Amino acid sequence: MIDETVAEIREMQTHSSSVVAVKAARSLADLVERDYATLDEFERDLEHNAGALRRANPSHASLHRTMRAVAGDVLGNAETVEGAKELLSVAIDQEVARVETGKREAARNAAETFEDGETFLTHDYSSTVLEAVETAAAGGAHLTAYVTEARPRYLGRKTARTLAAMDRVEPHLAVDAAAGYLLREVDPDRVVVGMDCIVDDTLYNRVGTFPIAAAAAEMDVPVVVVGSGTKVIVDGFRFENEFRPPSEVMLEPADGIALENPAYDATPMRLVDEVVTDEGVLDR
Repeated sequence: MIDETVAEIREMQTHSSSVVAVKAARSLADLVERDYATLDEFERDLEHNAGALRRANPSHASLHRTMRAVAGDVLGNAETVEGAKELLSVAIDQEVARVETGKREAARNAAETFEDGETFLTHDYSSTVLEAVETAAAGGAHLTAYVTEARPRYLGRKTARTLAAMDRVEPHLAVDAAAGYLLREVDPDRVVVGMDCIVDDTLYNRVGTFPIAAAAAEMDVPVVVVGSGTKVIVDGFRFENEFRPPSEVMLEPADGIALENPAYDATPMRLVDEVVTDEGVLDR
């Protein structure tokens, strides 16, 4: 299961960084079922697999922190293999609960900021933003959502389909390049996006977030970022962008053309008006 999870994370079959962190943590439970002759052998295997999962996507801060936390709770803290396995099981449960609770509370806090009749623009696929919208709509709010496709993986289409299944939510889907048009002509109340992470004064999120935030600033439309507080990084993490396969941009051979396919872009936090986490609305 660990090898399959590493491959899945690399291929980005799981889109939400919170879901990635939880899936990676749970996959480490495979080590509890394995036989080890010595404690040293178990600890080496844990360190190796946690590192492999972490390196599967070095852009995901929540994955990085979760793998570090699980390994840190076990390595050097047991005297026997069975004792280390027990520590690993506890650490996995604790980290999964921490990630899921943070995500759930962030969504609940964000839901309270939606108003009945609101129109918003969103980009990419954020399970936390979707949970916030669903909670707000379940509470009686009628919402109109404009969703950009988030090419080349078209994750926005998944967002639009999810929104279409919600009562009292009217989704509209548009190509990424139409974001400026929508901000001018539709004049949404705000832009609401998730986050991969915030490091220092920079928001890292799915590519296309930066031009939307810049256009929103020009049009005086507030930008709100929603996510678990564990994704707001003070130190100990250096963001590394992920570059997706060129075939996602152009299927046929492209002789003489250098194809660029970055997964994320960097948005200066000065373009962000509010950050909503499980701790509430953070001061900007």
